Amino acid sequence: MRLHVADHPLVSHKLAVLRNKETASPTFRQLVDELVTLLAYEATREVKTVEHPISTPVTETVGVKIASPQPLVVPILRAGLGMLDGITRLIPTAEVGFLGMQRNEETLEAITYANRLPDDLTGRQVFLLDPMLATGGTLVAAINYMLERGAVDVTAICLIAAPEGIKVVEDAIGERADVKLVLAAIDERLNENAYIVPGLGDAGDRLYGVVD
Repeated sequence: MRLHVADHPLVSHKLAVLRNKETASPTFRQLVDELVTLLAYEATREVKTVEHPISTPVTETVGVKIASPQPLVVPILRAGLGMLDGITRLIPTAEVGFLGMQRNEETLEAITYANRLPDDLTGRQVFLLDPMLATGGTLVAAINYMLERGAVDVTAICLIAAPEGIKVVEDAIGERADVKLVLAAIDERLNENAYIVPGLGDAGDRLYGVVD
């Protein structure tokens, strides 16, 4: 597994406003969108391209375009939906799948409740979107989901992560697949309730409101 933490003052600034408990949902959504665009710039650095001829106003030349099959962007519901526009703005030709997963608050295990993905991901580059990497269980399950369907490589984009969660993903994936983790920040730790500290609260609730 490869790890990349974005080192940019704009990322740090936006993340600080995002963490503030006084930041209202509309601003929170906008900041998530902006942060993901910045992170997606790094996450897509190795997106596959092929050469193709083009005509400029001056001459004939060779450019590049994104290779087929197109990348697949997969937000993990529901909080991952708030990250979708930020990456599809950069790669509008990408296809979008959806994976519904939630953490059992007692066992901390990931439960899959929805799946809208191709059965065959052979040769695909997949970008997973989930704002928080806490215990790591959800992300490991999602990555395995992609690899079992033949994905070539998987890049997970998260806003913040706990060291414990990163280690869980690293131990689970090892060297058996090309997996990259792109983050805005690594936080201090998990608390006794498995919430990230200092964190930013429940990303889904702050994006969309509290749902019982």
